[in-house]
Amino acid sequence: MKTIVIAAGYATRLGELTRNFPKPLLKIGNSTILGRMLDDIDGIPDISEHVIVTNHKFAPIFAEWADSQHYAKPLTVVDDGTETNESRLGAVCDLLYAMEKLSIDDDLLVVAADNLLFFPFGEFVDFAKAKQTSCIMCHRQPDVEKLRRTGVIEVDGDMRVLGMEEKPEHPKTDLAVPPFYIYLRKDLDLIRHSIENGCGKDAPGNLAHYMAGKTVMHAWPMSGGRFDIGSPDTYREACERFGATV
Repeated sequence: MKTIVIAAGYATRLGELTRNFPKPLLKIGNSTILGRMLDDIDGIPDISEHVIVTNHKFAPIFAEWADSQHYAKPLTVVDDGTETNESRLGAVCDLLYAMEKLSIDDDLLVVAADNLLFFPFGEFVDFAKAKQTSCIMCHRQPDVEKLRRTGVIEVDGDMRVLGMEEKPEHPKTDLAVPPFYIYLRKDLDLIRHSIENGCGKDAPGNLAHYMAGKTVMHAWPMSGGRFDIGSPDTYREACERFGATV
């Protein structure tokens, strides 16, 4: 299984913090947002490599950071060739680009790079191994307005995904889907042909929505919370909670 970190965005909502610097490498205490995530994922025995997909503007910064790391698994940076927010490929196309460029034909753990997590990814991997299907995460979200800005799923008693809607005006459940996914090798051909068959390009949830209608998927209820860093205020709050200042 390979980790695919989707990190090709430009984080325009963070203003000057990320005008010339990638959000995943912003400092949080004595580490970075991405570093904290990979510190956990690197210890999963099933993981064989970490792949970071970024844009041309930030690729040298990621490459320099990668050279200074000492993970047990190889760390590869892929440059998608884009230089502006307006020309970005979108998360799904970035995943496809990395798969093609590196000839990837493995199970995939696909993650967004801008969250702090309070649970081990190994639990998610174990869940997918038990189900033997591609999987997504989910958590209860009581705030309807927040549900309208994310993916929302319906499941059966075995947590099999019965349906998924992206940013529904009228959510059918309170099960929200964060941007963390496991796609098994047997489903990669579906991914390779997703865009030509109508899958949205921009958000990683577009692919999960598409895949839920094409193959059997299960949803793992997160065993802990997460902190989504999307604005200067949330970044400042994250730093304060982990003993740093901005």
